[in-house]
Order: sequence, then structure tokens, then C-alpha cells
Amino acid sequence: MQTLTAGQSAPEFSLLNQSGEQVTLKSLLANHRVLLYFYPKAMTPGCTVQACGLRDIKAELLAKNVVAVGVSTDPVKSLAKFVERDQLNFMLLSDPEHQLAEAFGVWGEKKFMGKIYDGIHRISFLIEQNGVISQVFDTFKTSNHHEVVLKAL
Repeated sequence: MQTLTAGQSAPEFSLLNQSGEQVTLKSLLANHRVLLYFYPKAMTPGCTVQACGLRDIKAELLAKNVVAVGVSTDPVKSLAKFVERDQLNFMLLSDPEHQLAEAFGVWGEKKFMGKIYDGIHRISFLIEQNGVISQVFDTFKTSNHHEVVLKAL
């Protein structure tokens, strides 16, 4: 797994959001910087805590010209349920073939409860409006991810 680093260009993408609409990186960067965060699975405890933390600081992120966008391999239908259940106020993207996760270098071997499998590693990228990654967040807990991001901004 070769994770992208600060200073590298973010790969362009086109994925479906929770409403089934096609979204590109270019369109997201047109008006804001983007905090692109990768998470393993919608509606699981850790992912819910992380998403709700970002939901609760949306105003602070916007004040710094940043929008949060979550990415997982979940189908669009699951993302829609996640947004509705937890009243998420930001976009979630479906990467079912994990092509974007691979492009960012966050898809790889994981270990959980004695099992080894491939999956998404919980890593976030701050992408500037010129498409360049300015920061990578890979050291945080789901409960303080939003605080780590705000502090860095």
C-alpha cells in the first residue's frame, strides 16, 4: 500500500454520491478545499462516531473554506441510509470497486479479530483547490478525527 502524501496531486475521480448523482473531484474543488476521508463501512460504530464529529463541525470547516466528503466501498443505498439515520450534512461517495481507495493508497491488508483481509484504511486527505494534497491525516481516533483536522487547519 503506497499512500499518497502531501505535495502530490489528488487523482481525479467520478463517483456516485448518496443520492445517486455523479460527483467529480473537479466539481468539488470548484468552490472549496476538500477533506476527503476514507472510512471502512457505513453505520458501524467507529465510522458513525467519525462522521458525526465531522457533521458537528461543518460550520467551522466552511469558515476555513473546507468541505468534508466521505468515501467507502458501500453501495449508494447504504450511504443514503447512513446520511438519513445520522443526519449527516455532507456528501458520501460510493467506491464499490475500491478504485479511488487504491488510487489514494488506502486500500490494503488489514487485521481484525484474528482475520486478515483487504479493506479501506482510515486516512484523510486535505486537497487544495489546485488539486494538490496539502495534508494527510493518518494518526487519530475516530472520536477525535474532527478535532485533529480543525487543529491542523
